[in-house]
Amino acid sequence: MRLDPRTKLFMVFVVSAIVMMSATTPFLWVARIAVTMVPIALLISEKHYASAFRFLVLYGVALGLLFGLLSEQSEGLLSALLLGYCSIVVQFLPAMITAWYVVRTTKIGEFVSAMQRMHIPDGITISLAVVMRFFPTIKEEYASIRDAMKMRGVMLGGGNAAKMIEFRMIPLLFSCVNIGDELSAAAITRGLGGKVKRTSATELAMHVPDWLMIVAFTAAAAIFVVFKYVV
Repeated sequence: MRLDPRTKLFMVFVVSAIVMMSATTPFLWVARIAVTMVPIALLISEKHYASAFRFLVLYGVALGLLFGLLSEQSEGLLSALLLGYCSIVVQFLPAMITAWYVVRTTKIGEFVSAMQRMHIPDGITISLAVVMRFFPTIKEEYASIRDAMKMRGVMLGGGNAAKMIEFRMIPLLFSCVNIGDELSAAAITRGLGGKVKRTSATELAMHVPDWLMIVAFTAAAAIFVVFKYVV
């Protein structure tokens, strides 16, 4: 199911607002979990099975440990650290999953066209477009550095932990700087930030799935606010 970039941005906004409000009742927990399952299901529909499986396992394990530790009233330093870690994961992972879905399934041309349709300033559009391409590029760069280190025998199991950190992190940091400059130059080269209004070959339109998703997320946010602060 291909959604409009504007719908995806609305989803990120709603999920981010929901995760900032703590769930204090079982009904609110069910609402939060249901909202979290939507981007995971959308990742599956886009055939990003590995990402969806990792997020689902991480969220499920964090939920299980959180409720298990809370129900057992565990004591001790390890239990406190584990409880805090699981709380952070459960609290912020839904927004991260939704943002990851947007980054992995949205083309830069579609995103820029959507931002122009919403009359967002070019400075914000360029910044977000660079960020959207930055993290996937960094992931590819890190994979290349990792393969190069494996060919040279610099691995954690070989007793070269210090070298592994040095030979991987330093090239990655330099790559981050160069990639940021290159993406910024590419964005400007494509006409972003110019005085003339930029045209786009991408045609965006809101379809029935987009409106259904907007209505569903609006209803989820309204229900969460009502049951959190009114009822």
